[in-house]
Amino acid sequence: MTPAVSVIIAAYNGASLIGETIASLSRQTLTDFEAVIVDDCSTDNTREVLRAIGDPRFRVIEAEVNQGPVRTRNRALAAARGRHIAALDQDDLCAPDRLRAQLAYLEAHPDVALVASAADVLEDGALSPSPLPAVTTSALVEWMLWVCNPLVWSSVMVRGDVARRLDPFTRPEILYAEDFDLYHRLSAFGRIARIDTPLLHYRRHAEGASRRYTDTMQASATRVLAERHAGIWGAEAEARAALLVRYMMLGAPVPDRATLFELGTTLTALQAAFLAQKRPSAEDRKLIRWQTARLWARIGRAGLRAGHLALADVMAVRPDHLGLGYAGLDALLGARLVGAARGATDKFRRSN
Repeated sequence: MTPAVSVIIAAYNGASLIGETIASLSRQTLTDFEAVIVDDCSTDNTREVLRAIGDPRFRVIEAEVNQGPVRTRNRALAAARGRHIAALDQDDLCAPDRLRAQLAYLEAHPDVALVASAADVLEDGALSPSPLPAVTTSALVEWMLWVCNPLVWSSVMVRGDVARRLDPFTRPEILYAEDFDLYHRLSAFGRIARIDTPLLHYRRHAEGASRRYTDTMQASATRVLAERHAGIWGAEAEARAALLVRYMMLGAPVPDRATLFELGTTLTALQAAFLAQKRPSAEDRKLIRWQTARLWARIGRAGLRAGHLALADVMAVRPDHLGLGYAGLDALLGARLVGAARGATDKFRRSN
């Protein structure tokens, strides 16, 4: 029998958390699924936890040698039998209706190659909303992919026939940004969409890859965007991509007005190219401009809070159509005050 969905999980030293992940799958309202879990030679008791699963829908493969998360995930895909492929990391939790909702979406939208969902953030036992936009359309998701990563990997479901056309499914050389790379590669086969209902609890903790391998992630994501925008920027593509990754994706504070200006011109030119190429509807244009303004305001606030920028810097180089950004003047003024206080504190410390 071919299940409707195969959930693929790469496991490594996840004994303390993977049991909760498995339980969240066991509670799915869609029962026609399989979970393919490949253990990548864990050195803790992950294999014992997996061997204790009593549900025949869970298939466990024990790797002979450690190959890392990307190749392990690709091995899980190779063993998957489902019509569609759902991604899940070993520490994240699915809402009970996740698989059913995403399967229904793919069946209702044959032009969509991948559908993700909104995700709440689970940290230290508390849930908080994701910083990603609460309302999206496919056009907005596709625009955001040009400048950042708007999707949570564990919330993704891909059409199986499309996933199996990619060789490899995820590229090992794009480590810790292989999901971001995959979304760009999949866009050649159909639209990328997101359900705005939170169907996942994304677990944030000190051992998560996003916190442990930031430098590798930054280099890999820069490569993805440089490849994506080579036709627009040519020889400048890598430098422009590095700006987007460092200050938009990773949230580092912009150090000075000149860098903020370069980032603004990059963002404005890419948005103009996207709108000309994709020709989104008037409503989609509004959402795209709103979210771009929201991102721009976040960048300005980060620079002000860090004390790297003055309000005059943010006002002087802002792209015309963004105005002050989604935050408004009050938020920028508040961020400036925080930055001024930090600057005074640093000056006091240096003088003593």
